[in-house]
Amino acid sequence: MTGVFDVAEALDGGISDRDGAWAFIRGFAAAWAEPLTENDGTPAAQLARAEASLGCFLPTALREAYGLLGARRDLVANQDPLLPPVEMFVHDECGGFLVFRGENQGCAFWGVRLRDLDQDDPPVFVQARHGWVPFLDRVSLACVELVLSEALFGGGGRLYNACELPADLLGAVPERFQRVELPDYPLWTRPEDSPVRWFSTPGKLLRQDGLGVHSWLHVRGRTRAHLESICESLPGQWALGYTEPRDPEPLPF
Repeated sequence: MTGVFDVAEALDGGISDRDGAWAFIRGFAAAWAEPLTENDGTPAAQLARAEASLGCFLPTALREAYGLLGARRDLVANQDPLLPPVEMFVHDECGGFLVFRGENQGCAFWGVRLRDLDQDDPPVFVQARHGWVPFLDRVSLACVELVLSEALFGGGGRLYNACELPADLLGAVPERFQRVELPDYPLWTRPEDSPVRWFSTPGKLLRQDGLGVHSWLHVRGRTRAHLESICESLPGQWALGYTEPRDPEPLPF
């Protein structure tokens, strides 16, 4: 293991069950934010009230996810948040979905089919302008994806950047960074341009939205120096600008 938490290294071999997903989230939180504590979960009483209001029970994996980190807004609510229990709702389209996550402007929702609620770790679907489409085949995997995606936009903004990849940089990402072993999943804004893929090296996290020319690359560094290193290795038109620092911040590891 390296001295800096590497997402690809931590997910080498994939995630086989819920316990593996929660263990990864704990490790990621400790390295990229603050360690999870027993006070970071949603109280069971709040979940019970939500179930009574919804008229259905939460699947085991979703209940465990809320119990683990439902109150850690820095991990679940920077961009497209995990909904507070009181805001979960049932969407009646296509037989019904229990919605537990929403895009920040209400343009997309993530949910579990009502007919799958008896499964411990059921598949997750995403709904946007194209209707409901399969997202990831387990709630626990979707929670890992949620934490990683929300982490991209954390750190007060100064640790994030993005660029639209020109043709000459499309091959650079998999050449210079390691693929994270998460299944491909659709880009909700443009399913036809899917899939979404993740890459990393120690202290660096990248999400590539689509595989074609003009796909967007979102990046986050564990520190400012990690972020600057990503931008330097991929000389694109960075949305938030990039100038090589005269006196680079040293890595603390």
